[in-house]
Amino acid sequence: MSKQFQFKLVLLGESAVGKSSLVLRFVKDQFDDYRESTIGAAFLTQTVTLEDQTTVKFEIWDTAGQERYKSLAPMYYRNANCAVVVYDITQSASLEKARNWIRELQRQADPSIVIALCGNKSDLSARRQVSEEEAKKYAEEEGLMWAETSAKTGEGVSEIFTAIAKKLPLTAPPSARTGAGRAPTGPKSVDLNKQPAGQNSNEPCNC
Repeated sequence: MSKQFQFKLVLLGESAVGKSSLVLRFVKDQFDDYRESTIGAAFLTQTVTLEDQTTVKFEIWDTAGQERYKSLAPMYYRNANCAVVVYDITQSASLEKARNWIRELQRQADPSIVIALCGNKSDLSARRQVSEEEAKKYAEEEGLMWAETSAKTGEGVSEIFTAIAKKLPLTAPPSARTGAGRAPTGPKSVDLNKQPAGQNSNEPCNC
């Protein structure tokens, strides 16, 4: 019998790094060149089926990146099982913001949270300001997953969410997790780039 698990996932990052576009690509396989800024947070769901037919349902909170909404963020990452912290590879300042979010998660989120650092807009590699080496080194130091994605082309998007699903603790009895929306315990962080978490590519992504 296939097992089903449910986990709360939050997206964090500066405004305009492409968080909403990333989620739209993952959930609906769509991309919109002109997306209005998220107000507060948006809620979506999507499931991932792993090789062993285990089904992982993500309850996704896509938070607003604008500074005026920052105080609301703890409401969304509280009890989150996993977080995707997004930066824009063409904006070095967005990686600094991502570092701030990761520090905040490490201080205040559940100690078992799985964190993925995601460099979006890999299709704009000609305008790159954040090197793969810099981001990967930081991720390794902090024990994070890391990948580059393109919400515009879809490059690496499903891979990063699938990699997160594989890193979540699925060993407890299904009753302990199914429909729970949160996982009690599990590994503090993930194993990094040792899996195809989105081929660290230089391929297309806009937002």
